[in-house]
Amino acid sequence: MRTLKALWADFWDWYQQHYRLNITVAATLFALQLVHLTWLLSEVIWARLFGDPLVHLGGIFRVFIVLVDYTEVPALIGVSLIYVNELRQGFSWKAVLFLFFLNSQWLHLFWITDEFVVGAFGGAGVALPAWLAWVAILIDYAEVPVIIDTFRKMLAARREGRLAGFMRDDL
Repeated sequence: MRTLKALWADFWDWYQQHYRLNITVAATLFALQLVHLTWLLSEVIWARLFGDPLVHLGGIFRVFIVLVDYTEVPALIGVSLIYVNELRQGFSWKAVLFLFFLNSQWLHLFWITDEFVVGAFGGAGVALPAWLAWVAILIDYAEVPVIIDTFRKMLAARREGRLAGFMRDDL
């Protein structure tokens, strides 16, 4: 029977061999969060600051935003692996900070949900104080520098030739 250490080493070997696919999938999933952050700014934050939202999404568009928001779970896992892998190769404060930014999203996802944010700003009877809505929003936007860095890493992998032909080789 293989040890956990051997399985872990096999996983990281596989991850390195398929880095171009892994970073592309992670970056793509993470880019979807820009749709969510745009909605958050144009509907929720704008309404709180200026009284009326720039847009109000309902029906199928609201369902789309919810589905996009759920892609955050695999995005957080995939992008966290990028920075854990980076830390495996050597310590970096940036990787630690970005892992903190990324994984603070779990707090946002499971404790301070968007429903709470909308409810707090919309005046619905929410048990938690409204200032926590701003904390939730700050947590949500903490992923922006990580999104940018993830795309930089993906483009660097492309320049190095690590991304060329990934569809043919990795899929």
